[in-house]
Amino acid sequence: MSSAAAPRHGGNLAAAERRFGIPPEPWVDLSTGINPHAYPLPDLAADLWRRLPETRNVAALIDAAAEYFDSTSAPMAVAHGSQALIQLLPHLIRPSPVAVLGPTYDEHERAWRNAGHSVAAVDDIDSVYSHTRILVLANPNNPDGRIVPPNQIEHLADVMADRGGLVVVDEAFADVAPEVSVASLCGRHGLAVLRSFGKFFGLAGMRLGFMLGDDELVAKLRAALGPWPVSGPALAVATKAYQDAEWIAQMRTRLHTDRLRLEALLQGHGMARVGATDLFVLVRHSQALDIASALGHAGILIREFPDRPDLLRFGLPGSDEAWERLTRALESVGG
Repeated sequence: MSSAAAPRHGGNLAAAERRFGIPPEPWVDLSTGINPHAYPLPDLAADLWRRLPETRNVAALIDAAAEYFDSTSAPMAVAHGSQALIQLLPHLIRPSPVAVLGPTYDEHERAWRNAGHSVAAVDDIDSVYSHTRILVLANPNNPDGRIVPPNQIEHLADVMADRGGLVVVDEAFADVAPEVSVASLCGRHGLAVLRSFGKFFGLAGMRLGFMLGDDELVAKLRAALGPWPVSGPALAVATKAYQDAEWIAQMRTRLHTDRLRLEALLQGHGMARVGATDLFVLVRHSQALDIASALGHAGILIREFPDRPDLLRFGLPGSDEAWERLTRALESVGG
């Protein structure tokens, strides 16, 4: 799950078809942690497609996002996806010892290493206090849902700030667990938070992400991103979505219910729960690779981990048909 080689990602249906062949029915893609119940796209003014995005539209999105993140006093930069921020941020900081708390999303280690930093993957947060200058962690973590308490992150940020360093917290899955977010603490030295729009709102194709941090770091990031880092339509859709408190509350309830249903289904077929968020479930099974292969041939794509062949990650089915197909496929596998 942590490698300097080209990382694997979910959602690659072309690669799945090369491996398993074209399935008898359309793919059920459970290989990502993206909400299958996407935010309904509003009608957009035609001018949004014809004009360059305006500064006031960016400001409106930042205001809406700051209210949603409970971080109205923190400087914020917006970009074409949190992935762009993951890759760009390491180039704005002088080469340093970096610890990535893993196992986690491969791209963090890869991005810092490619930017010339000395990177160590660690599985114990207590080991970073004495030697590292930059700590990177995901909270909740991908793929196991591990939570680092906000008060511990706050203490770590103080430690790193004292040595001129930084804690980078990837909160891509914090929308379903807002109580773990430290976005409200941003603005101080020593802490930066990355947020993703597409996962919770189910619109990953929009490519929209945010970084919250101190004035100096956010100013550097904005300068590096340049003008028009996000499209006009993306600005409009996200601004409306972040202000839709009713949809957000209802979706959190729905995703939690679906996650519990998925856990029960998987456990009923002999898979032991390792961890989860309300957007995915990580399980262990001695025949995990065989299960993934059988599901793949049935047109159901899930996430495997070549360096941990006993683990599988399942995203949430998005329709009654998808639930039925997953249930039938698991029954055919046995277990």
